[in-house]
Amino acid sequence: MVEEDNSQSRSPPRQPPTAEEQSVAKANEAIAIRPKRGRLTLLSRRIYNALLYHSQRQGVDEPVYRLTLSELIGDARFNSNNTELLKSHLRDMQATTIEWSTSSSSLKRWVSSQLLGTVTIEEQGRGRPCMVTWRYPDEIKERLVKPHQYTRVLLEMSSQMRSYSAAVLYEIGARYLTSPGRLSMREDVVWWAAVLTGRSDIKEVDYRFLKRDVISKALAEIDALCEDFGLELIEHKRGRKIEEIQFRVVPKVQQRLGDISASNRNVFDLALVGRLIALGLKQDEAQDLYATTDEGQIRATLDHVDQRLRNAAMPELKSPAAYFKDALKKGYAGVTAMEPAPSSGPALAPPVAVLSEADRLRRIRELWENDRMGQARAVFAEMPQPMQAEVRMRFEAERLDQVAAPIARAWRRDGPASRVAATTFFRWLAEDTWPEEPSDRVLLDFALQRGVAGL
Repeated sequence: MVEEDNSQSRSPPRQPPTAEEQSVAKANEAIAIRPKRGRLTLLSRRIYNALLYHSQRQGVDEPVYRLTLSELIGDARFNSNNTELLKSHLRDMQATTIEWSTSSSSLKRWVSSQLLGTVTIEEQGRGRPCMVTWRYPDEIKERLVKPHQYTRVLLEMSSQMRSYSAAVLYEIGARYLTSPGRLSMREDVVWWAAVLTGRSDIKEVDYRFLKRDVISKALAEIDALCEDFGLELIEHKRGRKIEEIQFRVVPKVQQRLGDISASNRNVFDLALVGRLIALGLKQDEAQDLYATTDEGQIRATLDHVDQRLRNAAMPELKSPAAYFKDALKKGYAGVTAMEPAPSSGPALAPPVAVLSEADRLRRIRELWENDRMGQARAVFAEMPQPMQAEVRMRFEAERLDQVAAPIARAWRRDGPASRVAATTFFRWLAEDTWPEEPSDRVLLDFALQRGVAGL
């Protein structure tokens, strides 16, 4: 009986996926999603695509879909073991509605339903895998799992996107790449603001800021990362006011799928992680936040906090890190935020909370380690391929069996190009290249050279 239960809890062994299997047939209606309440994030979209990918592999006839939690974490590029955070993103998807309209000569039908149905996370005890099960609402299940009109979305390409808006525009571009006019849907700017940010609370938008903070950055990201096409913004005016926009898909020269995972395509922004650490977040917390949050949202919130710190008329922030996390959670840096007023005098240095000696050294040490990781990445990129292969073999022999299973899986699949495994690899390479521990004097010199505020 026990053996039977074990066999049922195990997922069937997966064969190495082909290029075709690395993609999900995503129903066109599920691409440009405008939430009715709550918000969707970059990680929500990745999790949804991963769930849909496995649902399609298991088949439309399955009443309930099952997957090990570790496999979901790996396929969604979710670099965290925080189950509560995962649950939060699953709730976001359950709170999101999707609409279908179909018509024939005798019938018109409109359906509004949840994006995701019941989800269960089962912790089966020591030695047995944690399982995730999920359902789709009956009304839309077949349309999602076996769609008639769909867009083929490459999971690896989608996972390269670092902002929610770029992930959405990539899927929209993939949808209209093969259409005759290669023109996307034409909608008003409020509709686009909600779709490109995953937010349901947007009622009005200053288009200048939407274009500057969301659209332009997403277009640049797609241009840098997507080998198949680029996107051009088309603006439609009524008088002087831009009221509607759409996008034109511009094909690029084809490139091999394997080139997507080349090391120079990795866009893990160590400088942005460094800004989080400098604000007072611990290194692991900063990297976890970066891996699970829309990059554009992080950058906008950091800019908001910097602006707040420079405002001498406001009370001094006792904890910039706590203020940042609160601002990120509450969306202070929204698309309707006003530009900072021009300063009539020189910019004031931001006030910084007084730190204890231990906290001061910890922050310097984390910044120093982050800098070393960046140097290790640069050193590795300059190595000839035989030397890179040797370094990778040493890493696998010395460290791979010590890391978490999802990171090991990500490494075996993508190597240093994996966003999940890259941090572990380059941290190891930095320690291997510069094994000596930094003295307090070395750390102080580093802080002075980098101009770290308040240290």
